[in-house]
Amino acid sequence: MVSLSRFGDQLRFDALPGGMRSVQCYALDAATLAGPFGTVKHEALVGLRKATDRALSMATEIRITCANGTDVSGRAPPNTPPADTTCARFPLSVFSPILARGFSGKVALPRFLTGTGARYYDPFTVALPAGVFVHFTHGRLIKFSGPDEGVRRADAHYDFVAGRYGLDRDSIHSWHAGIHPGCNFTGNIERSFEAWSGSAFGNPRILHFHTCGSVPPGEISWNVIDATIEADRIPLWKGGVFQPTLLPDGARILDNSPDLLRVFASPERAIGL
Repeated sequence: MVSLSRFGDQLRFDALPGGMRSVQCYALDAATLAGPFGTVKHEALVGLRKATDRALSMATEIRITCANGTDVSGRAPPNTPPADTTCARFPLSVFSPILARGFSGKVALPRFLTGTGARYYDPFTVALPAGVFVHFTHGRLIKFSGPDEGVRRADAHYDFVAGRYGLDRDSIHSWHAGIHPGCNFTGNIERSFEAWSGSAFGNPRILHFHTCGSVPPGEISWNVIDATIEADRIPLWKGGVFQPTLLPDGARILDNSPDLLRVFASPERAIGL
């Protein structure tokens, strides 16, 4: 089964009957599919994801920071192999989610909270003023801080979504970031937060946490823009720029994939913000 709509993406953690294989396409239109996002060899991106998964799963400390004040640290749970969706992602644009229970810190939210695409509810997105932070410990939301109105809106949104679906409100399931330098989102995010949340996450400028619910992927995402991700002090991402040559085997993967190397040399920067 090949799905070209977000309906298929809502089934990305479900097992299909009879050994059926599911492929979810994340290209928003034909032009995107025909461009660098859709035409880089899939095998090269699979190799890149595996190399990233290995580096992050083996790190004794991972630190996530950003210019707006994000500061999160921890490590992937030991002896827990990376696990992704039951469907195949195409184009492959993120590394496997890392469970959040080993992480603590604070995240600087952009001026919104939006859904993960697992379910659609109204409002799907809540606007926030600048300067709202979320604080968490060992994968549990502790509090929001910042302007009073922003804290009130964030808390109310979590109460609404968790109450509607009977979810563990303060559970933070996992996080990951984009690895595909050909992924972009043209225009302004406000033209469709639903489309944005289901496509732009593959750009290396975006890291997101899956929150509000203990079953993957949760219902509300925290998006960190232009993050630096250090694995044992090696900046695999620096200010939103993915640096795959710092991965063990990363240089070889790029050398064997000239089309992927070209896209990394001139990465997409448009993410709707």
